[in-house]
Amino acid sequence: MAEATKTANNGVNVQHLLGAKEALTATPAAAQFQWRATCEWKDGVHSHSTVEKFFGLGAEQARTKTFHFDADHPEVFAAPDAGATPVEYVLVGLASCLTAGIASVAQYRNIQLRSVKATIEGDMDLQGILGIDDEVRNGFKGIKVTYHIDADAKREDIEALVAQSQKRSAVYDIVTNPTNVTVAVK
Repeated sequence: MAEATKTANNGVNVQHLLGAKEALTATPAAAQFQWRATCEWKDGVHSHSTVEKFFGLGAEQARTKTFHFDADHPEVFAAPDAGATPVEYVLVGLASCLTAGIASVAQYRNIQLRSVKATIEGDMDLQGILGIDDEVRNGFKGIKVTYHIDADAKREDIEALVAQSQKRSAVYDIVTNPTNVTVAVK
């Protein structure tokens, strides 16, 4: 009796992604996206940001709902702790992007995931931000992402999922490569 072939179900529509890839290959101008967020200062170091619209596929796109993010600093910095710090949002973005990639690649490779958990740590010396030492970088000295993945695959296959996710992650690219940033006042 022949054994039935198991199909992974990680909740990723790979056929839709492959269709989008094919369509954007045929129409490169549609692949030009502009992601947006607005940020409004509230008080002290507390700000409130929203994500609502973006440009892509050659037109303005509206989300199905508006997403809200509060950023602040912890009480140890004499702040009310009304939200995650901006650098923590960077860590969340990196972990989320890599994890989405792992799920997508696993689905494509027919690997069933049972659980995926990332622990992400960013080391920072605050002497730079606070102006104590101009030789100290303001940003992270390093970021470490550790995955615990339970899947129906060998360790080397799981490591290959993570490597492919890194290779295709927009946030990993943003964090590991210089990005031109223009700041203007109107």
